[in-house]
Amino acid sequence: MAAASDQLPDDVDTLRAALIEARAKLSGAQALIEHLQLVIAKFKREMFGPRSERSQRVIDQLELQLEELAAAAGEDEAKAARVQVQSFTRHQATRRNFPADLPRRRIVYPAPSSCPCCGGSKLSKIGEDVTETLDVVPRQWFVTEHVREKFSCRSCERITQPPAPFHAIARGFAGPSLLAMMLIEKYANHQPLNRQSEHYAREGIELSVSTMADHVGACAAVLTPLYELIKAHVFAAERIHGDDTTVPVLAKVKTRTGRIWTYVRDDRPFGGTDPPAVFFYSPDRAGIHPERHLAGYCGILQADAYAGFNTLYAPDRKPGPITEAGCWAHARRKLFELADIASKARDRKLTAISPIAFEAVRRMDAIFALERSINGLSPAARVAARRKDIAPLVDDLIDWMRRERTKLSRHNEVAKAMDYLLKRIDVFTRFLEDGRICLSNNAAERELRGIALGRKSWLFAGSDRGGERAAVMLTLIHTAKLNDVDPQAWLADVLARIADHKITDLAALLPWNWCGSLRQAA
Repeated sequence: MAAASDQLPDDVDTLRAALIEARAKLSGAQALIEHLQLVIAKFKREMFGPRSERSQRVIDQLELQLEELAAAAGEDEAKAARVQVQSFTRHQATRRNFPADLPRRRIVYPAPSSCPCCGGSKLSKIGEDVTETLDVVPRQWFVTEHVREKFSCRSCERITQPPAPFHAIARGFAGPSLLAMMLIEKYANHQPLNRQSEHYAREGIELSVSTMADHVGACAAVLTPLYELIKAHVFAAERIHGDDTTVPVLAKVKTRTGRIWTYVRDDRPFGGTDPPAVFFYSPDRAGIHPERHLAGYCGILQADAYAGFNTLYAPDRKPGPITEAGCWAHARRKLFELADIASKARDRKLTAISPIAFEAVRRMDAIFALERSINGLSPAARVAARRKDIAPLVDDLIDWMRRERTKLSRHNEVAKAMDYLLKRIDVFTRFLEDGRICLSNNAAERELRGIALGRKSWLFAGSDRGGERAAVMLTLIHTAKLNDVDPQAWLADVLARIADHKITDLAALLPWNWCGSLRQAA
C-alpha cells in the first residue's frame, strides 16, 4: 500500500485527470459488460425463450417498471385512510354442457317403495334430477364382408356376378377409415408407424410396420391428383405467404437437414374464401428450390428476407417479377428479443434491457392493433383505413428509427435489428398501397408450427422420398383444417370414392367443395 501511494502524483490537476481517465475506463467496461449481457440474453432467448409475442407481454413489462412506485403509493394510501373493500359474491359453478348430438345412456336409480318418514306407500313422481358424466367406449375393430353372389342362367347357362368393388389401394385389405386413421396419426398427430403398430397390437390387431408403410405410400400415390389441384389453386392466387422449416433426414453416418416449404393462399383478411396450403420438400435450402416451386407464379409473395427469394423479384424474370412484401412480425421479433423485460427480470438481468428496442416494439404494437381492426374488409376499404390511421404511425416510426439509428454503432444489436427494416423500407411499407398484402407472414408460420412440434416425436424423415410423401399428406391435411373440415373424416370419404370417381370431376373432392351432406355421411 505504501509503495502504491508513493507512485501517486502530488499535483491536484494531474490527480483529477487520472481520476477522470479511471472513471472513463470503468464506464467503458460497464458499457461493454451490459452489451455482452444483452448479446447473451438474446442467444439464450433464441434457444430457450418463450414464443409468445403478443402485445400483452409489453403491457406486463410496463407494469414491472411501475411496480415499486405502485407499491409505495399503496403503502402511503393505506397509512392515510382506511380502505373500503367491497364484498364478493361467489357465482354458482355451472356444469359443462356436452354436445346434444352425443348418444345418451340413461341409468335410472330405483326409487323407494315407501316414504322413509311415515312409511306410507302412496308415492307420486314430481320430477327428477339428472347428472351427466362424459365417458368413452374403446375403439371398435370390425371386418367388412363384401359379398358378391353368383347366379346361373337356366336358359343360356351363363354365370353372372356383380363387379368387384374398388378398393382405396390396389390389392389392399385395409378399409378407407383405417387408412385415414393411419395417415392422420402419422402426419397430423405425429405418431410414427412403429408406435401405431404397438397400439394396434395391444388392441389385438397385428399390423406390421412394413405393411402399414406400404399402405401409406399407396395412399400418397392415390391422393397425388388432389395435391396437384390444390397446388394449382394456391398459385392462382393474387398473393401467397411463403416460409420453410428444417426436417432431419436419415443418412448413413448422421442425419442431414432437409427442408419443408409451405405456400399458403389465405384471402380471408381481405374478404376471400377457400384457404389452401401447399407443401414441398427439398434436401437443402438452396435458392433453386423456391425458384422451381414458383416457376409460373408472378403475384405477391409475403415472406421473410431469405436471400434465396431474391431472384424471384428480379424485373427481367420470366413470366414476370414477383412482388415482395415484408413481414412486420419478423422485424418486430428482432427488437422484441432485445426488449423483453419480463424474461430478463426472472434472471435478475434488468441491465440488459434496451429502452430503444422497447420503444420500437411499443410503436409497432400500435400499428398491429389498428391492422387487426380492418381484417375481413375489402382491399379498397383496407387501403383507405391504412392511409388514414396506420400510415401516420408508420411514418413516425420510420422517422424515429432513423434518428435513433444515427446514434448507434453498426455493431450494436439494436442497430442491426433496426437495419432489417430500414434497409427494406419500400418492401415493408408496400402494404399501405395494396389492400391484399397483410402486415405479417403469420399465415405461413402457423402451418409450419405442427411440423416443428412433430420433429420432437418422429425425430427424422426416413429418406428424401419420405419427405416428398410428407409434403403431399401435409398439403391435404392442413388444407382441410384451414377450411374447418375434419381431415380424418374427409380422407376416409375421399379414399372410399376416389377409385371410381370421374377424373374430370376431382375438384368436387377438394375440402372446400366437400358438401354438407357428404360431411354428415362421413
